[in-house]
Amino acid sequence: MRTKILMVCLGNICRSPLAEGILKSKLDPSKFEVASAGTGGYHIGALPDQRSIEVAKKYHIDITDQRAMKFSPYHFEEFEYIYVMDTANYRDVIALALSEKEKEKVKLILNEVHPNENTSVPDPYYGGDQGFENVYQMLDEACTIIAKKIQY
Repeated sequence: MRTKILMVCLGNICRSPLAEGILKSKLDPSKFEVASAGTGGYHIGALPDQRSIEVAKKYHIDITDQRAMKFSPYHFEEFEYIYVMDTANYRDVIALALSEKEKEKVKLILNEVHPNENTSVPDPYYGGDQGFENVYQMLDEACTIIAKKIQY
């Protein structure tokens, strides 16, 4: 049985698709499954933002097979780890949890890099290309740590 990890942001078109693609690139697909979702249902079925696609491609990661989906309570049953991009996503996901066990699955992704600082990954949607590059670098660092932790 594969370990399942879910990445969550607001719309599931910028940050969480990047996090999904980056983490997938660091893990054995026969042992791990990585997906992503958004707390908002604004883009259900849509491809990731073109700027996320481009920055991922720059690092030889293809995220064009992803389609946006909305986070729902059943994800707590399906995934062992749930990483959220910011404190608003954290609150929204925790609000849907029905138990302490479910709440314990939810973590802010940048706490992997900066423990207990509750730093948010900035949403690059309204910014320029550099914002996507910055987000990529943040997520790559966090995903490297996550991959090391869960593989051993």
